[in-house]
Amino acid sequence: MKRILIVRTDRIGDVVMITPMIRELRRQFPDAFIATLTRPATEPILFHNPHLDLALTDDLRKETFWKKVKELRSHHFTDGLLVLPTERAIYQMFFAGIRNRISVGHRLYSILTFTHGISRKNYTPLRHEADYCMDLARKIGVETRNLVPEIFVTPEERAEGAAYLLSLGITETDTRIFLHTGTLGSSPNWSELQYETLIRTLLADTADPRVKILLTAREMSPGFIQRCISRDPHRVFDVSRDIHDVRRFIVLLSTASLLITPSTGPAHLGDALGIPCLALHCHRPMNCAKYWGILNNRSVNLEVSDEHCRQFCSPDQQRCSIETGISIEDVVTHARKLVASQRTPVLN
Repeated sequence: MKRILIVRTDRIGDVVMITPMIRELRRQFPDAFIATLTRPATEPILFHNPHLDLALTDDLRKETFWKKVKELRSHHFTDGLLVLPTERAIYQMFFAGIRNRISVGHRLYSILTFTHGISRKNYTPLRHEADYCMDLARKIGVETRNLVPEIFVTPEERAEGAAYLLSLGITETDTRIFLHTGTLGSSPNWSELQYETLIRTLLADTADPRVKILLTAREMSPGFIQRCISRDPHRVFDVSRDIHDVRRFIVLLSTASLLITPSTGPAHLGDALGIPCLALHCHRPMNCAKYWGILNNRSVNLEVSDEHCRQFCSPDQQRCSIETGISIEDVVTHARKLVASQRTPVLN
């Protein structure tokens, strides 16, 4: 029987990208033992996943290296799929006695440990990150084109999220537009002034008091929060102060009618929850929709056009024109359509 370990010890969106692997490995090997190794902060993404037998974590501290090796060895894994190649994880799998080890690329420490490599061929032709991740599962026999990520939320958690919103005066019949304005530097983004204009436009676009806007990004400035809420305290809410960890974010996000966000971790959480998302993308290869776009069919990816990028972005791609390349009017138009498609209170 196969005993498979999937290792991805990086950020939120990256861990979401291994959820299609977990599902398709379970489909291909229904009797296999499937486990993951992530950082503690991202483990909650995998809670309640019915395709997963065990979720392990690694705090990445030097002092815990051998303790983690011992723990991995105790599970007698036959296959180790290292989606993010790190020297620490390579040696952990090697010393844990995992015989079939597969990683991305061909680094010196991979060669020294006789780890098989999967090449991304300099991302040519460019594919989605979930597809690149799936290549490791394909290496051990998986055949699939289903790349849609998934996160599981229990009925009790959904009730908890609804109760929290109700405490703010937001009911399940309201249209709940979650607006995440931050990326922590992971991708190009609008300025707070642009997001503030978007909020003003969304509020002006409808007089329906049942349309609520919830601000979620922890890195919002106090002035931005104050100005946004002051426009309509009964329709604009700062919920960032009550998002203590990624699971809390997931639970609240599962109640959303629509998520508007730049290309960052919350975009992929919303994608995996199957909620309608409106994601803003730069055109450059490492941030574009083809590589990091929302995959669920209820969503829209907006991307700076090639023409606009050539004219206004810097040749070295360090300066992005996303603020002028994706207009507020485009976002509002698509938001209106996505909300209307759910037959909930609509933006007029």
